[in-house]
This record gives sequence, structure tokens and C-alpha cells, in this order.
Amino acid sequence: MKVKQHTIQKQVEISGVGLHTGVLSHMAFLPAPPNHGIKFQRVDLEGRPTVDADCDLVVDVSRGTTLEQNGARVYTVEHVLAALVGMEIDNVLIQLDGPEPPIMDGSSIQFIEALEHAGLEEQNALRRFFEVQESIQYKDTSREVEMVALPTDNYRVTVMVDYNSPVLGSQHASITDISQFKTEIASCRTFCFLHELEMLYNSNLIKGGDLNNAIVVVDRVVEKEELANLAKMFNKQTVEVKKEGILNNVDLRYRNEPARHKLLDVVGDLALVGRPLKAQILAARPGHAANVAFAKKLKRAMEKMGASHIPHYDPKLPPVMDINQISNILPHRYPFQLIDKIIYLDETVVAGVKNVTMNEPFFMGHFPGNPVMPGVLQVEAMAQTGGILVLSTVDDPENYWTYFLGIENCKFRKMVLPGDTLVFKCELLAPIRRGIAKMKGEAYVGNTLVCEAIMTASITRKDA
Repeated sequence: MKVKQHTIQKQVEISGVGLHTGVLSHMAFLPAPPNHGIKFQRVDLEGRPTVDADCDLVVDVSRGTTLEQNGARVYTVEHVLAALVGMEIDNVLIQLDGPEPPIMDGSSIQFIEALEHAGLEEQNALRRFFEVQESIQYKDTSREVEMVALPTDNYRVTVMVDYNSPVLGSQHASITDISQFKTEIASCRTFCFLHELEMLYNSNLIKGGDLNNAIVVVDRVVEKEELANLAKMFNKQTVEVKKEGILNNVDLRYRNEPARHKLLDVVGDLALVGRPLKAQILAARPGHAANVAFAKKLKRAMEKMGASHIPHYDPKLPPVMDINQISNILPHRYPFQLIDKIIYLDETVVAGVKNVTMNEPFFMGHFPGNPVMPGVLQVEAMAQTGGILVLSTVDDPENYWTYFLGIENCKFRKMVLPGDTLVFKCELLAPIRRGIAKMKGEAYVGNTLVCEAIMTASITRKDA
């Protein structure tokens, strides 16, 4: 799995009709900054409102997943979201000039091909995984649906479907790593049973349905008159039923293509949790209603693990900058180089780590027998973290100095002791102008705020 966040290198567009609305729409994928997430934008509506890919915004799950926010709806988002998860793309803006993404061939493969054409771009931010720590279960006994998330160190999905049909019986599909999505799952098309078609059609759905973008499973004898009506429904001169029970001689891409497509839907719907998952997902007879309900249960568990504004530090992941890269930018050296890692960096926010050990030189004289990290050094370490942010705005940071100009509203809320890991977050309060930067700094041990201050610094060329 990718460690750092990714977006795309350039804008890419794709067009087609929506499956249920039948409306022709043009969709554009645009690059987005770190921590932007996945957002849809209805450019055809006044104010061009955006809709977050968030399970709490789901308003309909009838034959697809529909989101609504800011007065705008986006229908059938699951295939697009599955493509983004399969590509491990974290940040993208999806612009639409209609209410529904194009259905294309009923799978995710054409979205993936478009995203590959755009190219991926690694960003200076670590992916913030939701790592499932214990079993999380969902059941809907009325539909015989069971879903569970189990702890693991990657993203695995197994799906079982059973339609009690002579044509489409029990099927299984699985991937053991999300990297398998493109080759094993992405090309698998949406499907429905013949007996569902009339209901869907009468419910004002599948207006964009076509035998080129959906598999129709025929599980009973069909008379010639009904075949004629089906041909009219799909704007075909004639349709046929082959012995395998698939309408109009459509060949399956895999023997278990329906189960694989259900896995695709699970991946797309669980993208609405809002963060990449590290979990083993087992799903028996899933559907959009169950997928979204399960996504909400996962999101609630994720929210209990900590506030999202606190930088997440996973020591198993490689940093954005290690100590050698920090030393190439900051002029500080022992015993005043206080930052060990930079774990996040974008245009306005930086996060760094300081591991506090008993071997720190200041513990020799600062409260011997009762070692407490001096508050002024906490502020200094926080300032060095902010210095990385400020110096990242120039092309040749090694040729600049950063100097403190002021500290405001500084508070020390809890003692920092040997063995603690300090995580610093600094955020610009305004754009840097004339070499002056003002930022809010916070220091955490775990989820506890231990120090905060507003700092002002200047950036000056060394040869000035």
C-alpha cells in the first residue's frame, strides 16, 4: 500500500450517460492538495456547490449510492470511488456538469484508465489510515446480510453472494491487497436480474441502462413477446437469451463476475468512511444499504480513536523528512537541533516529531532528580518545526535564516517527561508577506495538548 498521499498530475475528462438518470454528463478529475480528500462539484448548478465523499451525506441507496450536500445531489458514486481507492488516490476534485457520473461500461476500468492517463503525483503528507483495532460487525437479519472488519496490516476484501437462482448461485470473490483491484475487480460490470428490470424501469431508474453497460441475468423462461418488449426497452432491434442465462449473448468477463462487481461496490461504498482502510473486510450478501450502514459504523469507530485536527504519528511509516534532510534545511546543530522527523508538510501546515529521552543534555541541570523538559525548549522545537514550513516556501532554503520576532499567548498545559514523544503542528495564520510569517503552534503528547503559542518569525537571506 502507498505510504504517502497521492493526487493526479493533471486534469483528465471523461463523458457518458448516467445509469439511472440517463443524462449525458461530462466529468473531470482535477488535482487537489494534501488532506483535501475526494469531493464532487456540480459545476452546472448555481454557486458550483461541492459534495464530500462522506457516508453521513448518503440520502439514497436504491440501486446505487447517492450523496447530497449544499443543495446538490450526485447519484451512483460507487464505481468512481472504487476506481480512486483501487488507484490509492487520496485527493481529487471531481467536477460534473450533471447529476450522475457516466456509467461507461458498468465497471470502474475506464475511470482507472483515465486516471492512469493523468498520472499520479506523490504528496508531502503521509496517508492517515484507519487501522481497525478490533472486530467491527454489522448485521441485517431481514436481508441475511453480515459484514465484519478485522485487524490486518493491509486492505483485504472477501465477498460472498447467494441469489437462490439456478443461473446465479453462490459465488465468492476476494482480493488480498488493494493493489489487485485493477487487474482482478475493476473491469467487472454491474448486473441485475430480468425480474428486476420492469420494477427498475417503472421506478424511473436505469434510463441510461444498456446491454453494453449492464449484465442482465435471465433466471426463467422468456417468451418471444417479452423479448420484443425488452428489445424496445433497450433500443435494440432484437435481443436473445443464450443458454447460460445472460441476456443478448453477453459473455461474462469472469465466471464469478457478479460477485467481483459486488466486491467493487463494497470498495466504492467504504470509501465514504473518509480515510484509507487497513482492515480485512468480510461481506456476505452485501448491497448498497448495508455497505453504507457499515461505513457509518466504521466511521464512528474511527472518530472514537482521536480528534482529526491532531497530527497522526505512526512510527512504522517513513517520514516526509528524516534527520539528514532536516539538517540540510535548518542551521541548528547539537545540542540545539531538536526535531527528529517531519511527518507532514504542505503550503500552510507542518508537523514534526521530537523523541524526548533521558539523555537530553538539558536534563543534567534542569531539575536533577525530577526531569522535566524546559518549556522554552518546547517552544524552540515548535519554532524549528515552523521554520521548516517557512523555508519550504523558497527555492534555496539553505541560503536563508529564520529568526524569532515574537511569541504571543504561550501556554504550557502539561509537563513533558523523558519517554514522551512530542508531536508539533504549526499552521500559517496568514500568507507570508515581506519575509514575515505568523503561525499557530501546538505540541501534543498522544492526544493531550501540552504547549501552544502564536509565533512570528522573519526569513532573511544569508547574504543580505
